[in-house]
Amino acid sequence: MKHDEWSRRQLFRRSALVGAAVLGGPVLLSACTSTSSGDTLQAAQSAKKIKIGIANESPYGFTDQSGKVTGEAPEVARVVFRNMGIDTVEASAVSFDQLIPALNAKQYDVVAAGMNITAKRCGQAAFSIPDYSALTALLVPKGNPQQVLKFEDIAAKKVKVAVLSAAVEKGYATSAGVPESQIETLDSQDNMLRAVTDGRVYAAALTDISLKDVLKKNPGAAAEVTPGFDPVENGQPVISAGGFVFRTGDKSLVDAFNTELKKLHDSGEWTRIVAPFGFTQANLPKPDVTTEKLCAA
Repeated sequence: MKHDEWSRRQLFRRSALVGAAVLGGPVLLSACTSTSSGDTLQAAQSAKKIKIGIANESPYGFTDQSGKVTGEAPEVARVVFRNMGIDTVEASAVSFDQLIPALNAKQYDVVAAGMNITAKRCGQAAFSIPDYSALTALLVPKGNPQQVLKFEDIAAKKVKVAVLSAAVEKGYATSAGVPESQIETLDSQDNMLRAVTDGRVYAAALTDISLKDVLKKNPGAAAEVTPGFDPVENGQPVISAGGFVFRTGDKSLVDAFNTELKKLHDSGEWTRIVAPFGFTQANLPKPDVTTEKLCAA
């Protein structure tokens, strides 16, 4: 199987066999070991080591062919933690819907997986300041013969759409009037692409960054990505922004992380770090996009 065919779930199964990996380093066997008790920040700075959780979803956080954990979120986390005096970052891979439960079970200390900040998730864990913002897009057949550009078009034209399990796009679709019978939930980006190219669904919904990454890795696919857009819920546009996730009791860790993350944003260093994964300065969150607002939405 080619690397670009590793899905979020397939890579989870692969990662379960190898345990945790140090970013850019050898494989470790400590994925199921709980993190230290007490103040997480002090413990991590003392040990100069911290654990993160990923979901193996490219380009946000994944394991490459060499076994290195990379992607937008792990690479940003590595620099942030280094600036906090924490030199080593270990990564554990779990399925996307288990990222927060495993965090709260202390299998690791931070989720670095490009997770959207939503009110529901804010009730389960603490989020950093927004790390990036991204538009939603649709993967459609080449030429987009049905001219489907938004979820409302999917509802009106009665075509099928694929979404990832545990992702936010299913909610966007139903809010736009797409009935459950038109929604197919799949377990990977690769399967979403195949569903579109095989004609099992007309469209697949995800962030424009993710869908462009899928096509980049499958250049011969007879599909294209629509222009990005903000989905609408309850008559209001939804601003999609992702962040890093922490346990609610780890306020000192969140505060220290936010301080260093903002420095990366403000200095332009963030743009340099994330450019290899398809992110640009346009993905920097605007000043009025805050975690507080996203958690209250």
